[in-house]
Amino acid sequence: MNKDVELKRLLEFSFINIDKPSGPTSFQVSEHVREKLSVRKTSHMGTLDPAVSGVLPIAINRACKLSPYLMKKDKRYVGIMRLHEDVDGEKLKKEMRKFVGKIIQLPPVRSSVKRAEREREIYDFKIVERDGKDVLFEADVEAGTYIRTLINDLGKNIGEAHMLELRRIKAGVFQEEKCVSLYDFEDAVTRWKAGEDSFLKKMIIPAEEIIAKSFEVVEIDYKNLDKILRGKPIHLNDLQKKITVEKGTYIGVFCNGLFVEIARAINAGDVVAVPEFVFN
Repeated sequence: MNKDVELKRLLEFSFINIDKPSGPTSFQVSEHVREKLSVRKTSHMGTLDPAVSGVLPIAINRACKLSPYLMKKDKRYVGIMRLHEDVDGEKLKKEMRKFVGKIIQLPPVRSSVKRAEREREIYDFKIVERDGKDVLFEADVEAGTYIRTLINDLGKNIGEAHMLELRRIKAGVFQEEKCVSLYDFEDAVTRWKAGEDSFLKKMIIPAEEIIAKSFEVVEIDYKNLDKILRGKPIHLNDLQKKITVEKGTYIGVFCNGLFVEIARAINAGDVVAVPEFVFN
């Protein structure tokens, strides 16, 4: 197969894990990737404020249809908050622990979502280092949690605090260790257009790989593949191996190792799941 054709086929259903710098918006980074790769469409999974850096997964072409499901995955941040008053270390830890669990947040005035209270879960919120009033923290949170709001709400209990810096280090299965800087991305694109595609191919992640890591995966028999591709629910007798999946869970459906669809478990009699996104 022609190397250029092989790469374009890969780009049809894939992701690239960009290390967003502070400055541009998430949309601008996504559009930059689209233009450089000359693809039809890109979308980012989880908006980062312009001043925030870090993990920004970019879906390419048909993988954009997976964004609504992957955006709901948990996130991890590291940042620096500045305390307005001298706060005892043990008191600070105690107040931070109060936010672990389910909390109610009001999105900031400048957010793009409706400004109404909503519940979010904080899985971990801890101090990494401290230098006087500057505190390096780490937070594991449910998708849609506003970290700046979290810091401001904490500040109300300890004499005010605000966020100085923030970086996302994990978004679902996408991690900081495998981020690609915009400089390296642009260099790989230049090499590709000059005839060397190996650098770019190392950066592109097949969507099947992300699906397999992000969802419960089932294999179906080939006999009903055509009907399933046309919207047929997944029944127990369609599965190569019986599994138990919690109702409402998204499932990655494969056939002979090839991705078929994202389905939602309903567990109604012999109906295991119904289709959400069919890849055909």
